[in-house]
Amino acid sequence: MAPPRHLAHVPDGPAERIAWPVPYADGIAMLASLRGQRVVVLASGDPFWFGAGAVIARSFGPDEWRALPGPSCFSLAAAKLGWALETTECIGLHATPFAQLRPRLAPGTRIIATLRDGNAVAELCAYLSDTGFADSTLTILERLGAMDAQATSGTANTLTGTFTHPLVAAIEVAGTGHALTAASGQSDDIFDTDGQITKRPVRAITISTLAPKPHEHLWDIGSGSGSIALEWLLAHPTTRATAFEARADRAARISTNAQTLGLTHRLTVIEGNAPATLPQSKPADAVFVGGGLSQAMLDAVTTTSARIVINAVTLEGEALLAHAQATHGGDLMRIELSQSAPLGPKRGWARSYPVVQWSLTR
Repeated sequence: MAPPRHLAHVPDGPAERIAWPVPYADGIAMLASLRGQRVVVLASGDPFWFGAGAVIARSFGPDEWRALPGPSCFSLAAAKLGWALETTECIGLHATPFAQLRPRLAPGTRIIATLRDGNAVAELCAYLSDTGFADSTLTILERLGAMDAQATSGTANTLTGTFTHPLVAAIEVAGTGHALTAASGQSDDIFDTDGQITKRPVRAITISTLAPKPHEHLWDIGSGSGSIALEWLLAHPTTRATAFEARADRAARISTNAQTLGLTHRLTVIEGNAPATLPQSKPADAVFVGGGLSQAMLDAVTTTSARIVINAVTLEGEALLAHAQATHGGDLMRIELSQSAPLGPKRGWARSYPVVQWSLTR
């Protein structure tokens, strides 16, 4: 079993040839139907690096398969270009949107990416140009490892030509686009919002208090623009989040922001009023409440997770959090921020509404 382009290179012989179907997942059932027979599945390079290996392995018992990996396209590309793989971002874009590049786009970054087909080269160049990184140098490597391998280089705003699959794109990122910070507290302007957003300084404190760790799951309740959930996801590539938002327009905006940042594959958006929409099983590792605070909400979340962080700006919310601390313990903090603003011909301090934050770690 193999894609048609792989089968075309197999010498003639008595073995039955089965083309792996599209979508790829349909081939697993076909492969399972061949149990008891001697079957070879052909895949490019190392099938356990953005390849078919992990999909097949988790569908069959450990005694049912054996892998014989070859050099991956990433290793071949690095060897061609002289790049150190340990300092190069490697990503599979053959079946995912280009937006997954967004957190990685910063001048000086080197990226090796698999692409769907030759037409995707122009689409990648357009994406880099649209995000402000048109000066990035791309080297398109076709048929790596073959005798007729070919490399073509150019910048995202000048590269043209016809390219043939299989190929990868090696990118040296350059340009004036906005690079995301590696710290918490992304610029507010990377999020589309109707004004319902936890602003950058408070968001930085909140993410620090939530303390995301690898593989953890966050519930962001009253998510607004989704900024807390999205920053949680940016903290580590294995984190996951669920955003709960009562308003349909804001729920749609959260999804749009996630798509822009390439994070949709790790975010779930649930529209509806919490706490009624909160799952009854599989509690999150951390919970943030940014909107819709009530006693019912407090009662629901104080039994659901290891870490809870709640922000309040109203007197009623402050009273609820003061009572929660007295009942459950934890830390209560008042965050007061001021920014310089014109005051007649001079400047003065303009205060924001103070935020009271209660945090509890069990």
